Amino acid sequence: MTHWKSELYCTAFNKQQLPPAELDEIVFAGRSNVGKSTLINSLLGRNVAKVSSKPGKTRSINFYKIEAPENERFMLVDIPGYGYASKSAEERKSWRHLIEDYFAAKRKISFVVHLVDFRHGMLDNDLELEQWLDEIDMPRLIVFTKADKISGGKRKGTYDKYVRGGIESVLPPYLTSGANNEQAEALRQGLIKAKNGLKKMTAAAKL
Repeated sequence: MTHWKSELYCTAFNKQQLPPAELDEIVFAGRSNVGKSTLINSLLGRNVAKVSSKPGKTRSINFYKIEAPENERFMLVDIPGYGYASKSAEERKSWRHLIEDYFAAKRKISFVVHLVDFRHGMLDNDLELEQWLDEIDMPRLIVFTKADKISGGKRKGTYDKYVRGGIESVLPPYLTSGANNEQAEALRQGLIKAKNGLKKMTAAAKL
């Protein structure tokens, strides 16, 4: 079992509060109520991200400083969810500007972890995020959440259907189910693998 040391390093509600870009950053993004906070808590092994039944609870960009085995250090960045219809248009606009300011800044973003509800696959808002990530040339890793909501007998067929439908992901998409320790461990290893693999590709391209 891989153990990560983590701390909430910074919380930013506006561009001025964004911390210096000192470490590689892995960004977690997904629709409101996709289970992002639950998954982050599972990965970190403690309850640091607020879990709520009400969508759109995350209103800031939260930076978690991670120390993993073999001297791996990076920031896990939790950005506000999208698709929160219950929030005001002004509030949604404010959050969108904060996210755009973050990605526009000169940061060390390795890739985006795009969380997708396994029950529904890519919805309109997910496709909009994918299109935007394409526009800014940002790699992404697809992670399906709430896989336990699909019966075991149908799980593989559902997974294969989504993959055949065309998914861009730096590694084969991961399946996760709440606080499943085995799945969290596989994803922890996958995040490090993707981060280091993309860094090697970037270094090779500069030669």
